Amino acid sequence: MREQTLKAFGQEVRHWRIEQHLSQEELASRCGFHRTYIGQIERGERNPSLLNILTLCRTLGVSLPKFFTRYESAIDTPI
Repeated sequence: MREQTLKAFGQEVRHWRIEQHLSQEELASRCGFHRTYIGQIERGERNPSLLNILTLCRTLGVSLPKFFTRYESAIDTPI
């Protein structure tokens, strides 16, 4: 369950990053994170803190409800 949850979260980050036409490096720079951290999140290898989730959503220009509505749909669908 944990692995599926983190992978679904990472897929959502990737979706919104691509929607904004940002590379992992560009997103990381705008968030103040390292590029490898973004990659690890997108692959479901990291469990970001609430503060980092807020930073990601603000940087990507997506509200938390909108982000997590898509996330909920993804988590209900097998990966």
